[in-house]
Amino acid sequence: MNWKDRYRSFYYQGLVDIPDIHLSRIETALLVIDVQNIYFSNTADIENTVEERMDWMRWAPFRERMAKVVIPTASRMLDYFRSHAMEVFFARIATLKHDGRDRSLSQKRPGFNNILLPKDDSASQIVDALKPLPDEIVVTKTTDSALTGTNLRLVMHNMGIKNVVVVGIFTDQCVSSTVRSLADESFNVVVLDDGCASATDDLHGKELEILNNIYCQVMESNDVISILEEGAVCPARN
Repeated sequence: MNWKDRYRSFYYQGLVDIPDIHLSRIETALLVIDVQNIYFSNTADIENTVEERMDWMRWAPFRERMAKVVIPTASRMLDYFRSHAMEVFFARIATLKHDGRDRSLSQKRPGFNNILLPKDDSASQIVDALKPLPDEIVVTKTTDSALTGTNLRLVMHNMGIKNVVVVGIFTDQCVSSTVRSLADESFNVVVLDDGCASATDDLHGKELEILNNIYCQVMESNDVISILEEGAVCPARN
């Protein structure tokens, strides 16, 4: 299916004229969001409680998608951007204070989002498979949006970035918040379907449908590489 026909929401049903995408290598950056050790370090050890083991199993589809789809896609995109001397940025959730009192309210609410990640702890680091190179920019945030809690917008503008290709987790949380912030700051945003994940495929798909065509264009990694390789327009595919 052509990328223009995937994830069309109610608002865009019947609309034929979805614009082509143009990406200049010198103005396009890759942003990797929150692919950190904390989300992959837990195991269903026998010492864990029954509830902990059940929760670990509940997350099995997420871990499988990350291992088989998202991390390989993000790694491939990193290789492509690096080999063409294109800019790469990383964002990660991490607290500046060890007790986490510098976190935003959304990061302190009880439940899933309430994870304490001091900036120097192993759990808060980017996974080794996507490890940043020494000259690549990593921003540390205590918010969902990578723009709201950092100077990323300013840095990208200073470096002449106009287009941002986004991969990472979670599609319906930090990815979504960042994409909306980027769009509000007038960046052209592309979210890679095969480069992102939510806790479930349903949440992932629903959020992409919400974001698509309004805040970003949802594409796959092959679509973006085709645009960059051909220097202009992504070809239609059946």
